[in-house]
Amino acid sequence: MNKKNKNGFSFDSRIDYALLLPAFMLILIGLYALYVAVSHDHPSQATQMVAQQGAWVVIGIFVGLIVMHLDSHLLWKLTPFFYVLGLCLMVLPIFFYSASTAYLTGAKNWVALGGHNLFQPSEFMKISYILFLSRLVVQFQTQLKKRYIKDDFRLIGRLLLATLPVAILAALQHDFGTFLVFLVILAGIILISGISWKILVPAIAIVAAIGAGIVAMVLNPTTQRLLEGLGFGQYQINRFISWLHPFEYMQTISLQQSHSLIAIGIGGLWGHGLGVANVNVPVRESDMIFTVIGEDFGFIGSTFLIILYFILIYRMIRVTLKSNNQFYTYISTGIIMMILFHVFENIGAAIGVVPLTGIPLPFISQGGSALMANIIGLGLVLSMKYNQLPDFVEVRERGKQSLENRKQRRAKRK
Repeated sequence: MNKKNKNGFSFDSRIDYALLLPAFMLILIGLYALYVAVSHDHPSQATQMVAQQGAWVVIGIFVGLIVMHLDSHLLWKLTPFFYVLGLCLMVLPIFFYSASTAYLTGAKNWVALGGHNLFQPSEFMKISYILFLSRLVVQFQTQLKKRYIKDDFRLIGRLLLATLPVAILAALQHDFGTFLVFLVILAGIILISGISWKILVPAIAIVAAIGAGIVAMVLNPTTQRLLEGLGFGQYQINRFISWLHPFEYMQTISLQQSHSLIAIGIGGLWGHGLGVANVNVPVRESDMIFTVIGEDFGFIGSTFLIILYFILIYRMIRVTLKSNNQFYTYISTGIIMMILFHVFENIGAAIGVVPLTGIPLPFISQGGSALMANIIGLGLVLSMKYNQLPDFVEVRERGKQSLENRKQRRAKRK
């Protein structure tokens, strides 16, 4: 028998199984791809690494279930704490990191002890950041009676101020790729917050011009030195060069990029079958996990994987559009932007559309931190339907009306 909550919804009806199904299938595909990658590159560790990933899945589901049961009022109150906690955790990798990992990736974004990487704080900070920005926007909007362009600038200022500590810590970690995710989350929340197009259009044009300028500067050896002076590391410049010329530096800086293209290319239409990983792609268990799918299942299998992501995003958008809670709407938007950008950047880098940034493929790449963050994100989206609580504005208006009714009753008794 299905238990019902105080709003009269049955337990089953409050869970969006159409959202959970593609996520579950992606996790299964991830465990398979991880086993294939590790069994070829580190045969003695294959079982252990897959078991660890499976353990993270179980822990993530447990935490996700807890998050799904959190009502919006409690989440609202806890958000500042999560934001501060996330910032504190992001400080740790600056001091506790693996020298070998930092040398290979150019970033200090993993907390490590005794040479062993433990977790990546920035993955959890993404969720805290989404919660905090969502709270800021809702808080700001509920205080306005009428909105002008100057109010839009004030809101953008508050959001940028909340982003500044994240930017500083990401710079200290030399993790520009992860910071791009924060910028995309920020952009998504700004887009749906009602900011005037008189501000958005020039801002988009400026960002596009900056991006084109950076690419142009990378192509010129003289301006490359200028980029280094602006804070770009040589490894970041090399990623742009390997993206633009993947087969000219196959033995050096573009080894990963070129081998990724070869692995996906030889997969053809149908792939080479289960357990094949003939092309040696560096770090394919995490950043380049898509190459395993491309080589094993070809264009058809890769397309199926992308369709699963489309279904997942579509279901998340459906839940968001049906929500009557502003706070949850902004949270869901941030999570959608986070997952969507991860998918675009990871698969795009594997097929040569965009430069490599070291961003994992959601639910598939090896790594407990990213996997848990994604599952927690799904838990938050599921919570929108599971709790079905009134909007904060509606709650405030009901409170005012209730107070006014009590005053009238007291006045009548007198």
